[in-house]
Amino acid sequence: MKEFIIGLLDWIYKKKCYFCGKSKECVKMCSSCFEELDFLPAAVNRNFNGTNIYCAGIYNKNLQKMIRGLKYHGQKDLAYYQAKFMWIYWQKLDIKKDFQIIPVPIFEKRKKQRKYNHMELVAEEFSKLSGYETNFELIKRIKDTKAQYKLKKTQRIINLDKAFSVDKFKVIENKSILIIDDICTTGSTFEEMIRELNKEGIYDITCFATTTPFN
Repeated sequence: MKEFIIGLLDWIYKKKCYFCGKSKECVKMCSSCFEELDFLPAAVNRNFNGTNIYCAGIYNKNLQKMIRGLKYHGQKDLAYYQAKFMWIYWQKLDIKKDFQIIPVPIFEKRKKQRKYNHMELVAEEFSKLSGYETNFELIKRIKDTKAQYKLKKTQRIINLDKAFSVDKFKVIENKSILIIDDICTTGSTFEEMIRELNKEGIYDITCFATTTPFN
């Protein structure tokens, strides 16, 4: 009933595409704008401590607007399209494992201010598409770090030092770990999470970002 009412309101008020402003399809992202998203080749982007890191696309145009809209402007509906973009790419990798999805956590105070963790929303949508289970309890951010985009590589490493805490008893047995994030620039966030998981004897990890600024 709730979905029906939301759909009816969308039809009445003609929901416009967040990207081109057209209301023909009455969706947050029309098919034309989604098709403009650029995928990277289906290959390992980088590797850290034996963990493969993948990036689905380049951080420009509509993909940039999608991530910023979801992350900073309360456009929660965009989580579906971000997850869809990632899922299309992910299927090309043809990785035969059963994963638990771990979204990169944000500091609790920041989550309360923003009222949500954007990557948890993406994880939930990615879970629906993939059938993988989400796990929001395994790793927490315990340090209120500065925004990474303002920092150089060495500063990012210092900024993230001791930023995460792993509770190995929250791991879902017999499922590999898939850490997801929106942007992978230097890879510092993934690397710090990998280190913390490795300290607890957890090595079956794959990292996956929506995008990277570098081809």
